[in-house]
Amino acid sequence: MSAVCELCFHHCTLDEGQTGLCRARANRDGQIVSINYGKLTALALDPIEKKPLRRFHPGSMILSVGSFGCNLRCPFCQNAAIAASGADIPTRDCPPEALVREAVRLRARGNIGVAYTYNEPLVGYEYVRDCAALVHEAGLKNVLVTNGTIEEQPWRALLPWIDAVNIDLKGFTAKWYRRLGGDLETVKRSIALAAQNCHVEVTTLIVPGENDSEDEMRALSAWLAAVRPDIPLHISRFFPRHHMTDRPPTPVKTVYRLADIAQENLQAVYTGNC
Repeated sequence: MSAVCELCFHHCTLDEGQTGLCRARANRDGQIVSINYGKLTALALDPIEKKPLRRFHPGSMILSVGSFGCNLRCPFCQNAAIAASGADIPTRDCPPEALVREAVRLRARGNIGVAYTYNEPLVGYEYVRDCAALVHEAGLKNVLVTNGTIEEQPWRALLPWIDAVNIDLKGFTAKWYRRLGGDLETVKRSIALAAQNCHVEVTTLIVPGENDSEDEMRALSAWLAAVRPDIPLHISRFFPRHHMTDRPPTPVKTVYRLADIAQENLQAVYTGNC
């Protein structure tokens, strides 16, 4: 029996046993299930600024967890070893209760909660949801680092459990998003909804020749300011990665120039990887 995954706009129609585009969701007995539930590829105590979050509990640490899979196909992916992998990748089992116990244990080292990151955490939606509820019960914070490619209903259902997000806004043209296998309007909606519910910061990676024009940054920052002018924007420098090794790193002067333009509209703009 076939089934449709309704988590993101791809709406993968899957036959029995088939895995979706994200490599993390599959049809089992006519139901869509998360096959990466509790399967961790990464677990580390990181500075909150590394997410990056600059205006959410600065100076604190957060237990960061990742699994496998992603619902985009960015050719420059920095974490392709896990984001572009499926169930064949080595993992460790970590049910929600075990993760929260570890987060509580690490309070003594400055831990404030759990960050769902490294791969695209929302393809493991059920694990994030279940962990987030227990994290709040333990008096800790939930942080989500995501591409924002999720349908409205599951996003609205998850947001009450989330304290802070960093959402990738990978550019501001539909054409660029289509090349990445994504949808600009979906991400814009995710940012706008999150801004009504929790602390939000946004990251844009500047890829030479793709999303590095001044006009695009002016439009992006103006739209973001219309959502909320106090949303911090992280403008990050590209380095050749994964399938995109055909161009040099973004010139540092380009990153700084685009940051200057973004500051015309936004109250907080940061540069990264410079």
